[in-house]
Amino acid sequence: MTKFISVGKILNFHGIQGEAKVGFSKNQQDFFLSLENVFVKVDNVYKKLKITRSRLNKTFAIIKFEGINSINDLIPLKGCLLFVEEETIRENLEEDEFLIDELVGLDVFDIEGEKLGFVVGVSNNGATDLLSVKTKTKKVCLVPFVKAIVVDVSLKDKKVVINNLEGLLE
Repeated sequence: MTKFISVGKILNFHGIQGEAKVGFSKNQQDFFLSLENVFVKVDNVYKKLKITRSRLNKTFAIIKFEGINSINDLIPLKGCLLFVEEETIRENLEEDEFLIDELVGLDVFDIEGEKLGFVVGVSNNGATDLLSVKTKTKKVCLVPFVKAIVVDVSLKDKKVVINNLEGLLE
């Protein structure tokens, strides 16, 4: 079964020719503009939309979909999330990039091998990604996902190794 991952949202229409104003994750404009197709979920069915034209406008994209030629065609899709197949995302990941759902649940160890907790979420503060780590004391701490701190991620071993700097997990 194909797994779909959300990559954006139809925020509104743009003009009267059926163009969509689409929001997407920060720093993903190159990936988003490279897409040829996306899917929209309508009545629990993923419907493929072919992108015929896309461009950036400030912090969002203006997208023209094949077969959507007026505001009336687009209005039913307003507010809908846009998806791509998981494989499309995987093909575009760099060596040190991961999907959020791959990281959530991984155990977190220090470089000496002591288990410190596990990853409960991933967020972004505008500068970097942050791992939310639930420690043994049930406290959730934010760990910057940078090479100086996150030394290794092993999906195979289901673990993350961090350089546990003083005060990082308190």
